[in-house]
Amino acid sequence: MRWKLLRRRLSVSAPRVIVRRQLPWPLRWAAAAVMLGFSGAIALWAFELGKDIAGLDRQARAELGQLRAEAARLRQERDQAQSLAHTADSLLKAERAAQEKLALQLRQLEARNLSLQADLGFFERLLPAVPGEPGVAVRGLQAEPVMPGRLRYQLLLMQSGRPGASFSGSCELTLAGTLDGKPWMLTAPTRPQPVHLKQYARLEGVIEHPPGAVVKTVQVKVTDGSGTVRTTHTIRL
Repeated sequence: MRWKLLRRRLSVSAPRVIVRRQLPWPLRWAAAAVMLGFSGAIALWAFELGKDIAGLDRQARAELGQLRAEAARLRQERDQAQSLAHTADSLLKAERAAQEKLALQLRQLEARNLSLQADLGFFERLLPAVPGEPGVAVRGLQAEPVMPGRLRYQLLLMQSGRPGASFSGSCELTLAGTLDGKPWMLTAPTRPQPVHLKQYARLEGVIEHPPGAVVKTVQVKVTDGSGTVRTTHTIRL
């Protein structure tokens, strides 16, 4: 039996044996990767060479430069448009603020005009309408010392008579009292103050007098252009 097996192994009909060298699988994967990388590099080189030969790369670079210049120009135009828009918005806001301010001033002037018209109507009702020559009256004379030797006064002159008639004349004030225990009088100003009015006129000012004088009365005298006394008014302090 053993002889048969030995003869079979040594004879022509014995099975063939092939000896192969086995490489580790990491080395096989690395070799495959190197081959793939080398093939990809060759393909990329061939592609770039083909583009260079065909002139596609130069054309793409020129188009890219044009596109960049166009983008820069568009950005500049956008910035200019935004600047103009901001300037226009600022001008519009300033114009609106100016219009609102003018509208407020107009309302204030209208309110003041209405107040003046109401005051004028009130003053006109105070004086009786007397036909003939215009008459002048002193209304609301006030006087008060502001400091030793100074007296502040305010008065309102009104006239009645023909509508639209005017009055021209002068006004002077006389202070009376005592100075060092003796009677004292002062007419101010030195020259009568000119007066011209159609309906009413407001006069005010400060009269200087000796600091030691005691003012007891203040008299207002209004004369016309010929020097005729038209009215007088006296108050006591």
